[in-house]
Amino acid sequence: MKRYKPTMYKKDIFSINYKKLKKDGIKCLVFDLDNTLALIDEKECPQRTKELIRNLQKDFIIFIISNNCSRRIEPYKRSLGVDAVSFAMKPLTRGLRRIRKKYHLLKKEMVMIGDQIVTDIISGRNFNIKTILVDPLGQKDMRITNINRKIESWIINRYSKRGIFKRGNYYE
Repeated sequence: MKRYKPTMYKKDIFSINYKKLKKDGIKCLVFDLDNTLALIDEKECPQRTKELIRNLQKDFIIFIISNNCSRRIEPYKRSLGVDAVSFAMKPLTRGLRRIRKKYHLLKKEMVMIGDQIVTDIISGRNFNIKTILVDPLGQKDMRITNINRKIESWIINRYSKRGIFKRGNYYE
């Protein structure tokens, strides 16, 4: 059951200690898009997120990975100047394998950052890399995500009863 627990849990992408990640040997930050970098109905990347990503590009390879179509990801890819994988089929590891191969990375040099346990965290855990769960930016989700949220809620309730994980109790 602990296989669903993220390596770290933070409020949002702005709360992550990126200096510590760099010190720990991380070279590639793999971000989920919807409700991690931006709200699902935002057509353009928020300015605050752009500034963060531009600063992070000095020290890291930045990648967007999403189960969404390329049409959804393309504006973010262009405005941020990053690479991306669409139709990643998370929790499968296909997208993460492509990133690792393209940039000749070791798994210990990658971290998956996202707002969903069922897709982002399980994908990272299945690929055997560090994972960082962040709270969703908004309440609105795609229909398929609503199903994932119900599964996630069940996992979190079980973890909470065992004292393993609780929403709002952030950790590194």
